[in-house]
This record gives sequence, C-alpha cells and structure tokens, in this order.
Amino acid sequence: MSNRYKFWNPEGIYFISFSVVNWIDVFIRNTYKDILLDSIEYCHKEKGLQVHAFVVMTSHAHMIISKRGTNKLEDSMRDLNKFTAYKIIGAIMNNPGESRKRGAVKSGR
Repeated sequence: MSNRYKFWNPEGIYFISFSVVNWIDVFIRNTYKDILLDSIEYCHKEKGLQVHAFVVMTSHAHMIISKRGTNKLEDSMRDLNKFTAYKIIGAIMNNPGESRKRGAVKSGR
C-alpha cells in the first residue's frame, strides 16, 4: 500500500489522517504535540497549506485541508510529515527519560 497522499482534484478540499508508527501515544506529551503544531503552522504560512480544521489525538491526527496558490498538496503533506517525523524522533532520542525511545528505535527511525 502506498503511503503517499494522492489528491486528484487540485482545487478540492480533503479529509486526511496520519498516525504514528505502531500507534504509539506520542502526542500525549506537549513537547511532541507542539512540534506537530509548529509544522502545520509553517506549512500553512510557507507551503500554501490551507487548514480548515484539525484534531490531534494521542497517536494520530485528522485534518481537513486544501491548497492556496500554486503549491501542490502532495508536496505540502510530504514536507509536513517528513519534517515532523525527524523533529519528533530527534526530540525523543535526546530526552533522557523518554519511555518511547525503544519504540522509535524498533521502527527503524
């Protein structure tokens, strides 16, 4: 199964979901939730991601999105997911008391 987002109508509004590997409750900690929120805000301001609504759960998130300007939704979502994953994994690995380290290492990240 492909993990890439496919947006068939460039002018459409889409409901998307994404989850943490193995459904680990990463977003229960404000530090990691803030990384996701900062990434969403950056993509909104710089990548043309229009966010109509979103909800962050403990292990996943849902968003209703569309694009602004000439940017592609695929590119915005790719960048959002890639940047957020690297930042959260780095934050987990640099937190000496983090219990989620083992899950981040097991998943190959």
